Amino acid sequence: MGSSGGPYFQDEKNRPDFTSIATAALQLNDPLLEINHTPYLLLLGPVVHRLALSHVAMRALFSRIPISTATSLFSSPAKPLAPSPSLVPLRLVRRFAAMAAAAAEEFVKGRVFPNGVAVITLDRPKALNAMNLEMDLRYKAFLDDWETNPNVKCVLVESSSSRAFSAGMDIKGVAAEIQKDKSTSLVQKVFTAEYSLICKIHEYAKPYLCLMDGVTMGFGIGLSGHGRYRIITERTLMAMPENAIGLFPDVGFAYIGAKAPGGGAIGAYLGMTGKRISSPADALFIGLGTHYVPSGDLGSLKESLLSTNFTADPHKDVESLLAGYKKEPESVPQLEKLLPVIISSFGADKSAAESVEELNKCSQSGDTEVAEWANDALAGLKKGAPFSLCLTQKHFSGVASSHGNSENHLSKLAGVMKLEYRIALRSSVRDDFVEGVRAVLVDKDQNPKWNPATLEDVNMDKVESIFEPLGADAELNV
Repeated sequence: MGSSGGPYFQDEKNRPDFTSIATAALQLNDPLLEINHTPYLLLLGPVVHRLALSHVAMRALFSRIPISTATSLFSSPAKPLAPSPSLVPLRLVRRFAAMAAAAAEEFVKGRVFPNGVAVITLDRPKALNAMNLEMDLRYKAFLDDWETNPNVKCVLVESSSSRAFSAGMDIKGVAAEIQKDKSTSLVQKVFTAEYSLICKIHEYAKPYLCLMDGVTMGFGIGLSGHGRYRIITERTLMAMPENAIGLFPDVGFAYIGAKAPGGGAIGAYLGMTGKRISSPADALFIGLGTHYVPSGDLGSLKESLLSTNFTADPHKDVESLLAGYKKEPESVPQLEKLLPVIISSFGADKSAAESVEELNKCSQSGDTEVAEWANDALAGLKKGAPFSLCLTQKHFSGVASSHGNSENHLSKLAGVMKLEYRIALRSSVRDDFVEGVRAVLVDKDQNPKWNPATLEDVNMDKVESIFEPLGADAELNV
């Protein structure tokens, strides 16, 4: 879903209040707003809520306000007015919808080249390509359209910046909405959009290539890790640090982990500790990447792809092209060397508390490398919410145990995503999530007050309840 460890968001710290923005809109005397006097000061609260508009749409409006006006509004905010959806003109609703769409067009760009290569470019560099709802929908719309377009032979996904492919989901806005109203429909909309997109990528028939150059975390792994061709570079930095913000490592990462060496233990280790993967060798070893291509060769690779004359078998064409660019990593995978202790500490039969106990033993090992690894893993676990750690362990264990059993719904990604949808809806409205976002992304004091505060205090019955069915009409439809 989102990252908590790195430079995840560059957005403003304080969220604009809707009344001030509405007041500024009035002062602009914009005829399209059809608001000319105070009784229609609206307001934007209901509009935003009904349209599930993100900060992107808000900034799109605010960008039209003179700086002097904006400064005075934030220094002396207008008095709150009673929201009344009946006072919101239809054209205003349409205008804000258009603003949201325009922002998404700016951040997610699509183009089909003459030889049949369709390119999606993520272009929100200041936020490390963090994805919001409008961006998710636009991304999926491209894939839906190109899937049935006979002129499209393959899809390439890239970033406009070498800093990041995508740092994940734009999480602060979601947390802010939950803090105001735990029953907000934005939660369902966001997770439905994300998880449906992940399933679309996984099942995509045409070649789907991702250039995972730079930060690739949370939903960034969701956009890339389930695609057919996953190109990593020496700058690729991957992690699933959601436990540190009171959520859980989602986006089907448990499914990826179940297929990795170690019977799911590596996935549980990475998911529970939030450990960052920066070694191409490790990324290839656990299956997050399929091809290692040095970053300096990405431009040439793209040029070659755009000049390819595709045959009746585009997959064969792509595989032949990638074979000419891929390189062997210079180092050996550290995770392979540490696999025995990873399995003993994070195997599917280990509870979160038992993992801690095993790691404490490993920290006393005479093998310096093992001891350092164990201490690092313990430090990662200490950052996570105890409830999230127990939830993550149960989820990853269940998916790992189901791997290879075609009769079990968790052996398929769609089944995993349906379960993660239940988990996401319920865990995101727990107090730990808002508190984690506050401590890591807003106030940045790195001192969250978790509830419960320790692993021993976690009620496993409550953890079990997170996994219960939602009801036929409320489940994810993929």
